[in-house]
Amino acid sequence: MGIAPSILDTGVLRRMRLARDVMDRDWAEPLDVAAVAARAGYSRYHFVRLFSEVYGETPGAYLARRRIERAQDLLRTANLTVTEICVLVGFTSLGTFCTRFKRQTGMTPTEFRRHARAGEPSSIPGCFVLFWAGGFRGDRAVGDSAIIEKAAPPPAP
Repeated sequence: MGIAPSILDTGVLRRMRLARDVMDRDWAEPLDVAAVAARAGYSRYHFVRLFSEVYGETPGAYLARRRIERAQDLLRTANLTVTEICVLVGFTSLGTFCTRFKRQTGMTPTEFRRHARAGEPSSIPGCFVLFWAGGFRGDRAVGDSAIIEKAAPPPAP
């Protein structure tokens, strides 16, 4: 039997799902495996072992795969440089990003973009992508607009 009895424990599965949800929600932020493990209630090493048993890949490999998937979407649709996309999806090294991207997709990011955009309509301007993805950081929350709308006047009697 490949799955250890402890994996079948619903509490363990719930905590692994919580950790995976944290990674799915905060994928663009710098995530520390120890912090995600602590949120799930495990030590770093025990968490990595359990996560690998439950999902078939390490937390680092899962997060990198999800970031590459987001990068693929941006390469298809956004008018951003490969470096901007690399940083936007949470990688700190362009070299690591390109190496992992090619390992996962079989193409470099530039080749992927050229292939994905062949015959496609024009892309989304990069400034819009950066704004909605939180690339323009300030004291406002992501997605908050700088434009304040006036309240509608009350209806006439």
